[in-house]
Amino acid sequence: MTKAELVGVIAKSAEVTKDKAAKALDAFETSIAKELKKSGKLVLVGFGTFSVVKRKAREGRNPQTGKAIKIPAKKVVKFKAGKELASKVK
Repeated sequence: MTKAELVGVIAKSAEVTKDKAAKALDAFETSIAKELKKSGKLVLVGFGTFSVVKRKAREGRNPQTGKAIKIPAKKVVKFKAGKELASKVK
């Protein structure tokens, strides 16, 4: 599903315009990003937990040449589905 398709589904279910649904989705994304930057963790009970984890620097391989390359350390966002969400997709 693309973001545009998600906006359409939200608009239809909430009976609002696609413009309002897009603004709400953008506000949701922005809020999550701000909270993760501030505290590193966001828990939405029943939905899941977003957290920031550090990946260590490591050595990889260039798939075209096979030459070893260094991959720098970085922070990535991790998501763990909550119990309710996990039970809905079984």
